[in-house]
Amino acid sequence: MIKILIVEDDLDLNRFVASGLRGAGYEVFCAFDGAEAIEQMESEKFDLILTDIMMPKMNGFELAQSVRASDKTLPIIFMSAKDDKPSKMLGYHIGIDEYVTKPFDIDILVMTIKAILRRAKIETEKKISIGNFSMNSEERTATVAGKEIALTVREFDILFKMLSYPKKTFTRSGLMAEFWDYDSSTTSRTVDVYMAKLREKTFSCDGFEIVTVHGLGYKAVLK
Repeated sequence: MIKILIVEDDLDLNRFVASGLRGAGYEVFCAFDGAEAIEQMESEKFDLILTDIMMPKMNGFELAQSVRASDKTLPIIFMSAKDDKPSKMLGYHIGIDEYVTKPFDIDILVMTIKAILRRAKIETEKKISIGNFSMNSEERTATVAGKEIALTVREFDILFKMLSYPKKTFTRSGLMAEFWDYDSSTTSRTVDVYMAKLREKTFSCDGFEIVTVHGLGYKAVLK
């Protein structure tokens, strides 16, 4: 079972979030400041840390820095009433995965946690399996119903990125900047051509489809 550590000095909120996450099927541990969280981490391995920022003894920034000093991949989510840009930028600079502003909807928080854990699993295992389709980024292979399909390096990288973030819209300009670097000959039409090829090659996949977001770009939608 996935283990989540909640670090929140507000007792009522700590209990509320813990109840919601247990209802979603997670094993939950609770700490009330950063120092207590560090102590628990010495004896227990967690899959995700969900922490407030403003806490006694050790705040969320200090906790995140301490965690990142020894673990670069453990997912960390800030949940805070601090809605200012500097706090968010500092959090992301330290290496957190998400910043949730209080008050929040517990169902949205659970969905956020599921998405982050899924991405963490992909990064760790370097594999994606959706329906009859699978990708292995270490072997650079992609298969449909067990049969390998031929993807160019760029096609593979684009598809792996899109499937790592299902439902996220990738703009044409963003895709060009990430996957074509500074190639001056690249245009939005180039991206459209690549997407057409990916659709053709993954036509028989039963777990997802590549959808056009008119005026913006593309996204992978799970069926």
